[in-house]
Amino acid sequence: MTKDILLAHPWFAPCLAALIAVPLALVVHRIGGMVLLRLTRHAPVVHAMLLNIQGPARFVLPLIALQMVWQAAPEDLAFINSVRHVNGLLFIAAATWLAIRAVNGIADGVLAKHPHDVEDNLQARRVLTQTRVLARTAGTVLLVAGASLMLMTFPGARQVGASLLASAGVIGIVAGLAAKPVFSNLIAGLQIALAQPIRIDDVLVVEGEWGRVEEITGTFVVLRIWDDRRLILPLSYFIEKPFQNWTRSSAQLLGSVFIYADYGMPLAPLREEVERIVKSAPEWDGRFFNLRVTDATDRTMQIRVLCTAASSSLAFDLRCTVREGLIDFMQREYPQFLPRLRVEGGPQSQAEVEAAAPSTTRLSSASRG
Repeated sequence: MTKDILLAHPWFAPCLAALIAVPLALVVHRIGGMVLLRLTRHAPVVHAMLLNIQGPARFVLPLIALQMVWQAAPEDLAFINSVRHVNGLLFIAAATWLAIRAVNGIADGVLAKHPHDVEDNLQARRVLTQTRVLARTAGTVLLVAGASLMLMTFPGARQVGASLLASAGVIGIVAGLAAKPVFSNLIAGLQIALAQPIRIDDVLVVEGEWGRVEEITGTFVVLRIWDDRRLILPLSYFIEKPFQNWTRSSAQLLGSVFIYADYGMPLAPLREEVERIVKSAPEWDGRFFNLRVTDATDRTMQIRVLCTAASSSLAFDLRCTVREGLIDFMQREYPQFLPRLRVEGGPQSQAEVEAAAPSTTRLSSASRG
């Protein structure tokens, strides 16, 4: 009797179909995933994407199977519309998750093909910056689109969902709204990804601080200062304000060292010493160096040394090495020509000495007299 009642229940056939469809979908996911991973072993981008979407696909395929079962159920079945609605919401959420993971997987595959931990990593850093910024931007757009589609399934919220979806589709219009910093940063992120005024690991001088670009997010840039502090700047800063990029086209840099010496200092020994110091320094890249007198004051002459290095950090170390070497050389060989204040003239009378002395000294002498 109970068995007959159960078999006659209108929900029996849909539930039985659902119990069969879900395991079948999971089997398809398992076998299909193994086959696709094996076929894409030599395609790192697609392989990385498939690895990333395995988790979401485990939910998407059963939800698709369930939605097919509910759609095939009779229209007069009690609560079928609510079940279809809930299943549809879960499917949209899972599909959005899968799409975001797919974008991240493609980004991981692209980055794996362009490792940036090599000596000449200029091209790799370009790819790294573009990939990360575009992946985060695409993830944001997909998330907004998914939320909009879920809202549009509710009759009372369709207008709100349509508005959000339209905003995601014409987001370039929002760039003109200065009161929307989030969208402004989103557009700035796209500009940075395409034009690349900065890249990951670029050496910048911003707000008087020297550092490397450590991270570029969807809204801000993290600059690692030389003393391990972090400077956080919005993306729009690098579109609207000037800054120095020491590695824009190449990491090679020309460093300068300035020292001051008395006019009696011969230049030939200094040039020989500069050549010896630079050529023996491991930081020098072998491109160029020279020594020139670039300025002269009433007391000293300004001597400039130029030398090249393969990166900004090596250039800094090379400048310090050259500066220390020249100071040591002058202290050892020509100490008499180090900068000093000289006072020349014959013996002065007592009146001239008192006139040149501070007023407090004259007052003291008067009181003693």
